Amino acid sequence: MKEAIIEPAGKEEYEKLITVWESSVRATHHFLSESDIITYRSLILTEYFDQVKLYSIRVEGNIMGFIGINGESIQMLFIHPETRGKGLGRKLIDFAKIEHGATLVDVNEQNHQAVGFYEKLGFVTIERSEYDAAGKPFPILSMELKS
Repeated sequence: MKEAIIEPAGKEEYEKLITVWESSVRATHHFLSESDIITYRSLILTEYFDQVKLYSIRVEGNIMGFIGINGESIQMLFIHPETRGKGLGRKLIDFAKIEHGATLVDVNEQNHQAVGFYEKLGFVTIERSEYDAAGKPFPILSMELKS
């Protein structure tokens, strides 16, 4: 794979980021209904993107993933399905840890691929919630990176 470049992402890139988000969610979040995807898409565009420091990861100039960080917490991490398994997620996690001291993440318990990804990188579950941040019944695992 060509070199991947991480850089800040602004409002002008929200549409590209949400396209990556949607393709990633459709490939991994099989527990969500179409209505759920539409609801979350709107929340992300109108609220959630503005609540985090956003960074995109580009390969050959194309946004292939992104991360949203708030303090020590990784609030969102999504990789385009075409480039999953190529180290982009790990690169974003390393960036978040080194540049921002981010060692916490919340992940949908039903997204087994994501849970496995974080566990492989050294994250452990420290708490479980029955509901996500939007109050929907999708259990969330709060995980912390153990060094």
